Amino acid sequence: MGEEELHQLIRGCIKQDRRCQKMLYKAFYGFSMGICLRYAGNRDDAAEVMNQGFFKAFTHIERYDMERPFKAWLGKIMMNASIDFYRANLKMAYTEDLDKAENISDGDLVDKNLNYNDLLVMVQRLPNAYRTVFNLFAIEGYSHDEIAAMLNINAGTSKSNLHKARQKLKQMILKADSSAGSNNYHKGNDYTSIVAIKAIDVRSVLLNKNIRE
Repeated sequence: MGEEELHQLIRGCIKQDRRCQKMLYKAFYGFSMGICLRYAGNRDDAAEVMNQGFFKAFTHIERYDMERPFKAWLGKIMMNASIDFYRANLKMAYTEDLDKAENISDGDLVDKNLNYNDLLVMVQRLPNAYRTVFNLFAIEGYSHDEIAAMLNINAGTSKSNLHKARQKLKQMILKADSSAGSNNYHKGNDYTSIVAIKAIDVRSVLLNKNIRE
């Protein structure tokens, strides 16, 4: 979709034109669903969050600055909708703070071949608290202090949840590898070698599927 066509749709949405809203929804459905799937535990919840996000986007679309990338604006709304859903519907099982969380290392994670779908499924299997912190830190790039403010927890809890999320992902990777063999994930071209589950490695897989720019 060209920039001028996008701006025309946005102007129509500002006027609450249902046709323009439907076209914008269809154009950014995949992008938005990709974000929500990372935060939700299943596709039904992701669809609910995504629809809530679009409702908020259409309600406040007059606030969008057309000088800025629309995907970045919409992506932030979808992320916030995911967090709102998390707060409203899920009880966080807070873990204890880790005194040594600052020094946690990812170097013990082994080299595996994972494609986008493999990693997405594993992230969805994480407990809610771990999955949310993992997404905000490893994918969105927020600091632990920022995450703590967003989720009404402290920075130590955020670090603890991130550490445990990575440990659980490591266990899932090892289990998948032992049962299927490292060469049997996917035989197509859509895979990336991950040496350790760090922010840059996870982003390289998930962002290759255009989850966010």
